Amino acid sequence: MSITTLPDLLDKMWKDYTSMNPQALKIYNLFIERGDRVVNDHIALRTFNHAKVGIDALSRSFLQGGYEYQQDYHFTEKKLYAKHFQHPDEHMPKIFISELKLEEFDDELQSIVNELIEQVPESALQQYDFCSNGRPWQVDFNTYEKLRAKSEYAAWMSAHGYRPNHFTVFVNELNSFADIRDVNAFIKQNGFKLNDSGGEVKGSKDVYLEQSSTLADSVEVDFSDGKHIVPSCYYEFAQRYPTPEGQLYQGFVAKSADKIFESTDKGQK
Repeated sequence: MSITTLPDLLDKMWKDYTSMNPQALKIYNLFIERGDRVVNDHIALRTFNHAKVGIDALSRSFLQGGYEYQQDYHFTEKKLYAKHFQHPDEHMPKIFISELKLEEFDDELQSIVNELIEQVPESALQQYDFCSNGRPWQVDFNTYEKLRAKSEYAAWMSAHGYRPNHFTVFVNELNSFADIRDVNAFIKQNGFKLNDSGGEVKGSKDVYLEQSSTLADSVEVDFSDGKHIVPSCYYEFAQRYPTPEGQLYQGFVAKSADKIFESTDKGQK
């Protein structure tokens, strides 16, 4: 069935994400069983800063669906650039799209990524749900490992392609928890591991945003030379605080997100 509407796209993204990341659905159901209502704060997507598949290409369908650009972010250490988009309907999740700055890597990585992107047919780019259609190229495991030595982000993209990297629970809407630390304790009590790079809680009330996340699930991926287990997706938790103007902060904090990105690092296992 062809996806042509924003609600259908978001629904497809959630189904694809939970199939790749079963722990997210388990945690979601644990919240529901407690009587909580789970609201999604934001969905994150990844790409490369290539004219063919960059942020502009991935954001097109969201903009057509009424989303508006809000702010951009720079991640010097990870060599990433990102933008976030919001919908006038406050019940809609924010969309956070990051891209790897290819020009800041060596010729080998740039060559590998360009060869992957060359495999993407123009017809695929025109599909409304391109951002959730998975991997549009063939890649072998050795190439994945070459990329991983240079950038965990590039390796993740090569293996999984275009699909949600994570969904995010809006902690403010969980009535049975005092705060994000209470949520983290509950997650760990139920046997899930948290990303502790930079501490389990990234950010603070001083920057109006606190975030935490699970470590990525592992998933078997079909590479061109066989099946291999690699990190897939993770589940994030975000608690937002009022700014001096009295409104809940709606943006992101680059320093915190920098550590959240590491939730898919193989070394975190």
